[in-house]
Amino acid sequence: MDGHTVLDRLQALKGRFTEIEEMLARTEIATDHERVQVLAKELATLESTVALFDQYSAVSQQLDETTTILHESHEADIKAMAQEEMESLEERKENLEEQLRLALLPKDHNDDKDVIVEIRAGTGGEEAALFAGDLYRMYARYALVKGWDVDVIDSSPTGIGGFKEVVFEVKGKGAFSRLKHESGGHRVQRVPTTETQGRIHTSAATVAVLPAVEEVEVDVDPNDLRIDIFHAGGHGGQNVQKVATAVRIVHIPTGLVAICQDERSQLKNKQRAMGVLRARILAQEINRQHEEMAATRKSQVGTGDRSEKVRTYNFPQNRVTDHRIGMTSHNLERILLGELDEFIDGLTTQEQARLLEEG
Repeated sequence: MDGHTVLDRLQALKGRFTEIEEMLARTEIATDHERVQVLAKELATLESTVALFDQYSAVSQQLDETTTILHESHEADIKAMAQEEMESLEERKENLEEQLRLALLPKDHNDDKDVIVEIRAGTGGEEAALFAGDLYRMYARYALVKGWDVDVIDSSPTGIGGFKEVVFEVKGKGAFSRLKHESGGHRVQRVPTTETQGRIHTSAATVAVLPAVEEVEVDVDPNDLRIDIFHAGGHGGQNVQKVATAVRIVHIPTGLVAICQDERSQLKNKQRAMGVLRARILAQEINRQHEEMAATRKSQVGTGDRSEKVRTYNFPQNRVTDHRIGMTSHNLERILLGELDEFIDGLTTQEQARLLEEG
């Protein structure tokens, strides 16, 4: 482990872990459900790191004992056994050190949150809308594999299976940590079904991934809102509701707009639209902060800006390339079926490497 500073941090975390355990055992705290919830959440965030540190401490002690045996023993077979044990323990210690370094990296407090994903067709007309539909289904399948729930909040479908825009929520532990790097410009190269001469077209769609925001995290003044109620339009113009339940909320100071019309209840639509609006307000503030920091710090993974080209899906070559990490897969069909972990793991590793370098 590098120096006393890291060990001191780990000792402090272990001390805090023990302190919380003792606090939760006290009667006066155990009956305070709100306090218990806060402490239990903090305990859960510390648990894995403390467990790793306990393993590291045990291995370090074993290594010291084995080293002593190696230096003090005069029997060849015992020295040989000690040498072999030492090599195994040193390898385990190095592995645990690496895991602890990663565990001590700054945590994104949004990582465990649900997400709101916005996909919009870009250049390419109907083909771009079809590609936006492909991306929506790709993320929906990925969420299904992870055991997460997907709820469409708002959509503008086209007649042949595409979307001009689709906004949906993905609910599941760690959803933001896995999907946050998907933000940006996605590009497709293929022969459209409407192309009669077999020419390859390039179309695009933009993806934005926003952490779902609790009401307490973003304080929105009701006086800053304009709320419109209108009739929801069904997919493809069908099933238009007779009662006005669709909700459009405009945040006047920023001009941000959120619409929800997929629920049959006006109240539910309003609640979900407010959720989207809060997420967009927070995202706008975060983007402003990032722009202020951009002059002094650049992320190797990418800014997540929707104008940034992040990935290309090339159908003729059965190829998907992530331009931020230079990773290419020749298994396009499987990726569109939701097998995204290869890219997501690569982006996560790149982010961790950057944080280690900066730390």
